[in-house]
Amino acid sequence: MTTARQWLSPPSPVAAPVTDARTRRLVGTEVLVVLTVTLGLSALRSALNLLDALLQTVPLNKQQVALNAPEAQAALVDLALQLTRVLQLVGWGALGAYLLIRAGIALRDVGLDRQRPGRDALGAVGLAALIGVPGLGLYLLARAIGVSLTIAPSTLGDTWWRLPVLILSAAANSWAEEVVMIGYLITRLRQLGWSENRSLVAQALLRGCYHLYQGLGGFIGNLVMGLVFGRVWQRTNRLWMLVGAHALIDVVAFTGYAVLAGKVGWLP
Repeated sequence: MTTARQWLSPPSPVAAPVTDARTRRLVGTEVLVVLTVTLGLSALRSALNLLDALLQTVPLNKQQVALNAPEAQAALVDLALQLTRVLQLVGWGALGAYLLIRAGIALRDVGLDRQRPGRDALGAVGLAALIGVPGLGLYLLARAIGVSLTIAPSTLGDTWWRLPVLILSAAANSWAEEVVMIGYLITRLRQLGWSENRSLVAQALLRGCYHLYQGLGGFIGNLVMGLVFGRVWQRTNRLWMLVGAHALIDVVAFTGYAVLAGKVGWLP
């Protein structure tokens, strides 16, 4: 039986560190480029959005941020733009996966295979419950004490394509974040000689930072999520389980809000 101490202690790395100086520089440059064009840039933008919100005269919890908002007046143009954003997220994850393959790391080595779909699905449900329920409580608490913006998971109009797009958005978000932040980033940091704990904390901090636009609650909640997801992956090497868990959390949040907003009193 695995003890709590074993889960908290660093596991044995599976990606050998790169020793050649030129290759190390190339790997380091690659990581910076990937983060610049994907979630690292999102972290900078998110921090600036939070700064702008803090400079407003309106309290944070009286300001609203929408996760899935209309992007055009014409319905079909809006649909096209929503799908374009989904495609961008899919591309981010595909970029991370492709670069791992180019580096000689098979996708099965990071847990993107079909060897145990049943166990991955069960693990995804368990992780979603572990993170999702306390995460909702943390958000409500942070908003109540004034350190979080009011989050509207969706402000899309009641169109025929709203729910399918929200589900696709949830799946694309989970694919991009887990592949880039866990499968790609931690693997590459291992090759640069970072310890498991150091790479775990680094990706969790970055995950929290690109959610800063939501306020302190979003930062802390996603920091904890990054620590839990990262350690689970380091222990199980099952990335599909994390993608599934993240997708379940977002599907429930996006579609649940779209259906329940204005109908229940506890939902801001």
